[in-house]
Amino acid sequence: MKHVISVLMENEPGALSRVVGLFSARGYNIETLTVAPTEDATLSRLTVVTVGSDEVIEQITKHLNRLVDVVKVVDLTEGAHIERELMLIKVRAVGKEREEVKRMADIFRGRIIDVTDKSYTIELTGNQEKIQAFIEALDRSAIMETVRTGVSGIGRGERILKL
Repeated sequence: MKHVISVLMENEPGALSRVVGLFSARGYNIETLTVAPTEDATLSRLTVVTVGSDEVIEQITKHLNRLVDVVKVVDLTEGAHIERELMLIKVRAVGKEREEVKRMADIFRGRIIDVTDKSYTIELTGNQEKIQAFIEALDRSAIMETVRTGVSGIGRGERILKL
């Protein structure tokens, strides 16, 4: 089962490396990883998407909590949460394809952020399923390049990750 784990950690050199090393040393795979400073410049929030049984995720959480730089760990998938990913995708768009690509971007609520004679660059946000559905809806030969951020997640309502 897919789990979205949110980690509040000290914004220090080497902290990210220790978290990634923990996953690597134990043979756990990281599907996506995002990290950035929080509203408190001394802390960073890291969001990891990984797959595993409840027992494996429990082990990951326990190991993360033992790291010196880690302040707090929450498995967002244990409760109501919101997750989003950003994708930039460059698509070949020439002649009659241009209108079709623009229509597809509109259907998925994407924004065309760069236009050339031969391509569009589209910005799309949503959950992983929406992003994947957009990719699958396009002609594979039209896709020139994709860049994805990975999942960012936050608890719904009053559920927060804070000191």
